[in-house]
Amino acid sequence: MQCQASEAEIKRAQQPHNLLIAGLFGFNLLMAPAVLALKIGMIGLLIPLLSSGGLIVFVKLRSTRPAAWFVAMHWKLAYRNSRWLLLGYAVSAVMIFLGWLVSLNASSVSMGHIIWTALTRIAILPTLAAVMVTAISEASAISLASKREVPDKLAAQFPPQS
Repeated sequence: MQCQASEAEIKRAQQPHNLLIAGLFGFNLLMAPAVLALKIGMIGLLIPLLSSGGLIVFVKLRSTRPAAWFVAMHWKLAYRNSRWLLLGYAVSAVMIFLGWLVSLNASSVSMGHIIWTALTRIAILPTLAAVMVTAISEASAISLASKREVPDKLAAQFPPQS
């Protein structure tokens, strides 16, 4: 849906998307490998999860604040796009849990450690894929904002006040 929006509104509509992209790259693509390289352990993977989760909660809360309709729709769109990241985290968490269960049933402690290490590295892949999907969605949303557009589905769900 094409909208009437000023340049200031366009900049404000791009803010949530820029914020999420910065968070994606900072928290997931830089921090997660750093945590693995520093050998903090699996508990260290909670740092990117909590950081990203806090950012998503902020975007969700901000999407409920009153703002110009065009700007508010882009905050809602940013939250919708961030749900891909939440899905990636959920799939990774299930895979890590299953990897833990499998490693507990290994025939020896060293084999359990090898299985745990291998499966946890594989379990991170859904989150990385979700980061990429979210980043692409957010880059597309920045383009939508610059063209003064709101997705039709979002506009139908939250029609503008006349």
